[in-house]
Parts: sequence; structure tokens; C-alpha cells
Amino acid sequence: MNKINELIIASNNQHKIVEIKEILGEFFKNIYSLKEKNINVEVEETGKTFEENAIIKAKYIAELTGIPALSDDSGLEVDALNGEPGIYSARYAGEPSNSTNNNIKLLKEMNGITNRNANFTSVIAICYPDGKIITSKGQTFGKILTELQGENGFGYDPLFYSNDLNKSFGLATSEEKNAVSHRARALQSLKIILDKEN
Repeated sequence: MNKINELIIASNNQHKIVEIKEILGEFFKNIYSLKEKNINVEVEETGKTFEENAIIKAKYIAELTGIPALSDDSGLEVDALNGEPGIYSARYAGEPSNSTNNNIKLLKEMNGITNRNANFTSVIAICYPDGKIITSKGQTFGKILTELQGENGFGYDPLFYSNDLNKSFGLATSEEKNAVSHRARALQSLKIILDKEN
């Protein structure tokens, strides 16, 4: 297998970077975060879907650096709310965006609703400087709880009851969550695509 020399992850989220490095290390000799390359930019996500936003971010960084770039866009989709908060998951309750306010808003929106089915979706895009784009998608399914459970993870994890784990992501260890998470599944799908290409 010919390893590609470099990959930049269009993120400063340390958890994300570690997970991506572990899973994709066999395909790339060097994997960098934006910080490691001294890149300090805020790419505006103007897409209408997870895929569009992932491509916008990866493409911008690939064009800026001349190095293949990876980005993921992910969020929570609740059936009874027509897929909301979706691409607005991080800023669901408005600015300043924070998990506490987002969770409070979600609980309020779900008050009295019996269909509590939901899923986390992640779309990962790798954009190459020559314009080539690869995307993959991962999902994990569960339900929205009526109250916060656990303090692990981040974002909506304490409100998301995982069908795979039979408990909230807020009560799961990082190993448990990573084994079934939407991002881990998107990365595994990406590995299959990269395997075929090499």
C-alpha cells in the first residue's frame, strides 16, 4: 500500500483528531491538526446538509494548503422534530452556543412527545488539491431521554439513549461510545473506500 504523505484534519477538536489518527493512520504518513500547521481560520458553513458543510471545510483547507484535507460535519436528527437540530446542532439554542442551553431547548421541544427516536449522523469528506472528493457517512440510532443521564461525552450525549449500548452516551465510556459512534462508523466506511483506492 502506498501511503499518502500528508493529511490535514480541518478541526481543532482534540477528541476528534485522536480518533481520526488512530483509524486512518495506516493510509497517511503524517496527519496534522489545523493547530499543528499554524492555520487559524474559521470556515463559514453555508451548506444545507452535513455533506455540503464537510466538503466546504475540507475544500477550503485543501486549497489553502495544497495538502489533502479531511473534515466532518455531524449532528443530532430527531424524528419528531423533522430532523432538527440537524446541521444546526451546535448552535441550536442560538449564540453563544453551549451544550447546556442546547439540551434545555431540546428537552423543551420534546416535552409531551411520545416518538423520541433520533440518530446522530456524521459525514466525512476528504478533498484533494486536484479537486478529487471522497465522502462517507455513519449513523448511530437511539432515543431522546426525558432527562440528562451521565456526565461523560459532550453535546447531546447525556440526552441520547443509544440502542447499541442500552444506555445514554453520557453514561458510556469513551471506548464504548467510539465503538458505535456515528463518526467511528463514517471513518470505517472511509477506510473501505481508501482500501479500494490503494
